[in-house]
Amino acid sequence: MIRVLVADDQPLVRAGVTALLDAEPDLEVVAVAADGGEALEAARRTRPDVACLDVRMPVRNGIEVARELCAPGADPEMPVLMLTTFDLDDYVFGALEAGASGFLLKDADPDTITGAVRQVAAGNGTLDQALTRRVLREFVSRRSLQPVTGARADGLLTARERDVLLLLAQGMSNEDIAAALVVEVSTVKSHLARMLPKLGVRSRLQAVVWAYQNRVVAVPGAEDGRPA
Repeated sequence: MIRVLVADDQPLVRAGVTALLDAEPDLEVVAVAADGGEALEAARRTRPDVACLDVRMPVRNGIEVARELCAPGADPEMPVLMLTTFDLDDYVFGALEAGASGFLLKDADPDTITGAVRQVAAGNGTLDQALTRRVLREFVSRRSLQPVTGARADGLLTARERDVLLLLAQGMSNEDIAAALVVEVSTVKSHLARMLPKLGVRSRLQAVVWAYQNRVVAVPGAEDGRPA
């Protein structure tokens, strides 16, 4: 059973997401919160497997809460899925930089939301399909998320770690990567655990952004100026 914290300052949204998740046989909402302060208290009290956070909340916004929950050595440290009503803004980038494992638009279909919770709980990252290219292109064009450059990474990453990074950037899960490389899932997790600190990132999603940002992989449409 995947235990979930739902935090949103809009009662209807909070109730709707809670009902959606509780209707799934493998998901259980163990706490709800109406603001960021309540969310942190509930996270510490119930220690869920995933924190599903609204971006804009009173007291403490979702970015601040994610930064505390995703920090290395945090107590508790847990994966965060952000929900947003925004197409693209600094709140979304802030969530990514805070270490969130993924973000979705609130109008995503129910299967996408429940699937994202499962993916995040499994240690995988998730990006809203409608935002992926735009977010990556924006980071490439105007953000400098991490100090490690692609050239430096060639000397930092092993050949197999680089393989894992390239497959990760294609949106593959740990299971997909393991199948592609013909290794155990535990081996993929070990490569990720060693790779992320080398790149100076805290999550799979940040590693993907880093890969695009440093031209390890190319953003579709970026070379010819086509809109994403």
